[in-house]
Amino acid sequence: MKERTIIRHTALQFDDKQKAELFFTKILGLNLEKSFTLSKELSNEIFGIAEEVTAYVYADENTYFEIFITQKKPRPGYEHTCIEINDKEAFIERCKKYDIKPLFVKKDERTLLFIKDYSGNLYEIKDKK
Repeated sequence: MKERTIIRHTALQFDDKQKAELFFTKILGLNLEKSFTLSKELSNEIFGIAEEVTAYVYADENTYFEIFITQKKPRPGYEHTCIEINDKEAFIERCKKYDIKPLFVKKDERTLLFIKDYSGNLYEIKDKK
């Protein structure tokens, strides 16, 4: 039997709870499901960051994000999350309405769509086929 891998959630950090709420509810259309606080000790044990931190879970039936609110700045890298949307044009309009600038990148004959959230996390946007 072949093993099956499923991504259960993506965890990101934000420096502003209100901006996280705006991005995940208004732009991505997810619901705030719950929040939890990670103790300083547990945070240090798991992530090597000795900071008590609160995380908010935004989700729907297919998607689950844990958003950690912290003032620590991530280093730039290649990390990004790819999300699938139903209506590309409506998504772009929502982004513009909330001051998220779409980034269109030409790759061969295709145009790729990326956005950055208010904390600089990068998302690749794919149309549902």
